[in-house]
Amino acid sequence: MNTEPLIVVDDLAKTFVLHNAGGAAIPVFKGLKLEVRPGECVVLAGESGVGKSTLMRSIYGNYMPSSGGVRVLHDGAYVDITNAPPHRVLEVRRRTLGYVSQFLRVIPRIPTLQLVMEPLLENGVPEDEARERAAALLTDLRLPQAHWALPPATFSGGEQQRVNIARSFIREYPVLLLDEPTASLDAENRAIVVSLIRRALSKGAAMIGIFHDHDVRDAVATRLFEVVQFKAAA
Repeated sequence: MNTEPLIVVDDLAKTFVLHNAGGAAIPVFKGLKLEVRPGECVVLAGESGVGKSTLMRSIYGNYMPSSGGVRVLHDGAYVDITNAPPHRVLEVRRRTLGYVSQFLRVIPRIPTLQLVMEPLLENGVPEDEARERAAALLTDLRLPQAHWALPPATFSGGEQQRVNIARSFIREYPVLLLDEPTASLDAENRAIVVSLIRRALSKGAAMIGIFHDHDVRDAVATRLFEVVQFKAAA
C-alpha cells in the first residue's frame, strides 16, 4: 500500500470577516498542519465551535482559507485545492475527493437508483454494471427495493442519509471527508456504515471525519486530531 499522504494540510489559517458587522473578524484556527495517509481515518475532536466543520469545508474547497494550503494527491500529483482553478477542483472532487454529510442535496424527481448510479456513469462505468453495483449497495444499506424508483425527497431523514452514503461510497473515492454521516441512522444502519468505512480503509482510502456518536468514532478512528490546539487568538 502506498504510504505517501493523500491529504496534506499545511499551515492553514481561517478567519471569518463579518462585512455586515463593520468588518469584525472572527479567527478560527491558524498554523494548522495535518497529513492523512492511506488506511487512516483521522477523527476531528473537540467541543462544538472549535472549527471542525470549518476545517472540513476548507479541505473540500467550499471555504477559502486566509492562508496556507490543502494538497490532495490526484492522479499521482498533488493538487492545491486552495489555489487550483474551479474546473480542476471539480475534477478532483469527481474522482478523488468525496464529501459525505448528513444532508442530501439532489435534483427533485430523479429516482433513487439513478442517483446512486450517477457517480459511476460519470466515470465511464457501463450502465448495467453501475445498476448492479447501485442495487447491491442499496440492499446492503437496507433501503427497500420499492423505494428505488422513487425520488428521495419523499423519504425520511434516515432514508435520505442512506442514499447520500450510497452515492458517496459507490465511487470508492481515495479520499473521503465524513461530516456526521451516521447522525440520522438507527443502531443497525450505523453498524452498516461502520462496515463500509472499514472496508474503504482496508482498500487504502484516507478519511477525515466528524462523529458525535462516540461508539461510531471509536469503531473507525485510527487517531484523533484536536483542532483546538491550533485555535487562533481573537
